[in-house]
Amino acid sequence: MSPLAALSLLSARSVRSARTGLTVLRTRTGALRARADDLDRRRRHRSTARALLRVDPEPESWLDVGTGHAHFPATAKELFPYTSFDGIDPTARVLTAREEERVEEAYVGDLTDRQLTRFLRARYDVVTLLHTPTPDEELRAALTLLRPGGLLLLETPRPGVDAVRTELESQGCVIVPPKPRRFLGRPLPQSPLPDRLRPTARLIARRAPSAP
Repeated sequence: MSPLAALSLLSARSVRSARTGLTVLRTRTGALRARADDLDRRRRHRSTARALLRVDPEPESWLDVGTGHAHFPATAKELFPYTSFDGIDPTARVLTAREEERVEEAYVGDLTDRQLTRFLRARYDVVTLLHTPTPDEELRAALTLLRPGGLLLLETPRPGVDAVRTELESQGCVIVPPKPRRFLGRPLPQSPLPDRLRPTARLIARRAPSAP
């Protein structure tokens, strides 16, 4: 083999090796990014569930709206092992979540479907609305699924939080003030990130109890 041919063969091998290395690097980077996203989602979900834990440590039944693959119920179960979690989603992903035992009951549809809301009326101690934004119609539908005194846990874009709060209060709900985290009986310091810098606001509203 001539020196020129050997050099060409070596160059081709080097290119193939570089391409293979780049593919492996991209694959590993993608896996690391997916892992980081999963850990961040779990952290956010645990924080959301923990906010409810300080208000009601053992609800009997819980519906997660727009649940998708039910990642939130799967994480919340770690803090609420005796709670029955159901999910509703406009896609069939919720059926897969039920097969994987992330939720017990799965409903495909929209919360504003009147037939569905009649079927689920006053069934839950807790309803979560964690996808944003939350239209008023969906907000009112979620309240009908709560038992008297039940809790609605939602996250909404911060610029619209006052309007959501006003709508909830107009429906007879009481906004539950956030309770500070505690350790050994002492309150833990608040997050260093100011509320105004957070893209979403978290609200917990209690539905009015039935009239005597």
